[in-house]
Amino acid sequence: MGMVVTIDGPAASGKSTVSRELAARLGWQWVSTGAFYRGLAYAAIELQIDLDDVKALAELTHNPVWQIKLDASRTKVFFKDEDVTDKIAHEDVGNYASKVSHYPEVRKALLDAQRNCANGPKGLVAEGRDCGTVVFPNAEAKVFLTASSEHRAARRAAELGLDQDDMVKAQKQRDHQDSTRKVAPMAAPQDALMLDSTELNLNEVVDRVYDFVKGKI
Repeated sequence: MGMVVTIDGPAASGKSTVSRELAARLGWQWVSTGAFYRGLAYAAIELQIDLDDVKALAELTHNPVWQIKLDASRTKVFFKDEDVTDKIAHEDVGNYASKVSHYPEVRKALLDAQRNCANGPKGLVAEGRDCGTVVFPNAEAKVFLTASSEHRAARRAAELGLDQDDMVKAQKQRDHQDSTRKVAPMAAPQDALMLDSTELNLNEVVDRVYDFVKGKI
């Protein structure tokens, strides 16, 4: 296993873009662990599995009907051999993913698959909600990236073509769900670099994270 860098933070904080750019600079693998929950939620919806049926959801985590494939630009999700990566980006799928991620059985069932992403000759940059606290607690470098609610909502609304006010409400709901769930709530690792990207552009954020990581190598 190579070196692992984790980048956690709330929805639309820029962690996907920053972590992807960081991985490109380092020449490492990159994974968005949230894709596992979005993929699972999407598969459950398509298969008409009740999102309150924890046992069925846990069993679905091992069903080859859906798969995760690492890519330099996106963590791809396939359902019945169809690339559904664009479809799982929708906000409703994100809300369903947040719901299924509350179940301890589901989180435990997905852990091995998430951790296996680090099994390779290169290092790994992993982003999500609990990469540094749960998935890779022994990661050599950890970052917690955030931004103001308004800034994050504007970014997400622009990406999806949605109303910013509606997105603010949705973001606050997601943040509350993710930070208050009983199992693996979103929280900044104690040893993480805390970085607010509200007043920074992409290159400035990546530069700071890159310098921090290089200091750990």
